[in-house]
Amino acid sequence: MNILLVLIPVSLVFLLIAIGIFIWALRNKQFENLESAALDILASETEAGDETKNDGNKNDAG
Repeated sequence: MNILLVLIPVSLVFLLIAIGIFIWALRNKQFENLESAALDILASETEAGDETKNDGNKNDAG
């Protein structure tokens, strides 16, 4: 039962840290444009596919 005296304050500290990070993300406009990142991934796959065709048999794995 004494462990609750430690775990409850620790969990409250983690909660405050998480809320602080969320507020920081809101203030720095991290959630302004949610769709462009998904479209960038699709665009980079097509560009990466074109680059591998031009490189021939280059292999970074060894």
